[in-house]
Amino acid sequence: MSETLPDLLLIGCGKMGGAMLSGWLERGLSRAVVVEPYPASAAAFAGRASIVPDAASIPADFRPAAVILAIKPQEAPASLPAFARFAPGGALFVSIMAGRSVASMRAALGERAAVVRAMPNTPAAVRQGFTAAYAAPGVTDAQKALADALLQAVGEVAWVAEEDQINPVTAVSGGGPAYVFLLAEVLEKAAIEQGLPADLARRMARATVAGSGALLAASPQDAADLRKAVTSPKGTTERALNVLMEPDAWPALMSKAIAAATDRARELAG
Repeated sequence: MSETLPDLLLIGCGKMGGAMLSGWLERGLSRAVVVEPYPASAAAFAGRASIVPDAASIPADFRPAAVILAIKPQEAPASLPAFARFAPGGALFVSIMAGRSVASMRAALGERAAVVRAMPNTPAAVRQGFTAAYAAPGVTDAQKALADALLQAVGEVAWVAEEDQINPVTAVSGGGPAYVFLLAEVLEKAAIEQGLPADLARRMARATVAGSGALLAASPQDAADLRKAVTSPKGTTERALNVLMEPDAWPALMSKAIAAATDRARELAG
């Protein structure tokens, strides 16, 4: 896909910010300024973006169409006021900070700041991310379309109608890769416990998780139907699932885990 993206200001170039910037550059981003106090974090983009250490070093003539907030949530109160000067010019603020509410960001950026909250996940690094986003009141259709284009550069995008819905999104999608990686981890460990060599256990666990994800992505069937297709009556998979699906086992634990993560996301909202 070839297109031209407008000038962007990226605040923070960690793993997620860097993944998004890489996607934007592939999509035809012409000019980007990156505020990153740790030069090593943005070294991969030297020559393709202007890297500056702080807000005071942003070129005076730079007028970004969007300011992407990719810093840690706890850094927001001290950092955001320095970028409030871009709000009156119509810049869109796209936040990927977990937990930071629109109200807390507008307290630092100005009450009229156009804010989109987004929660991407780490598969964005390989352009396979999933991002859910919320457009606060006052965001124009054109600004929402810009945010959608930016987020699509790293994967699939969906929009939610209520800001609080970002909290369970954070729990399910934002944290979801960690749960999947844990599955690969415990499959590997269990295979070793059953006598398989460590290198074979590792390859098998990783390939099984990755291949199953690819099959799920390619299939129109529900996940439950795909599970049932693998489960022969009175077979080995059924025996394993009987253990995993006991009343206090995997499904119940996952529901409890997602509830805990959602509660924590709400606690982080400032």
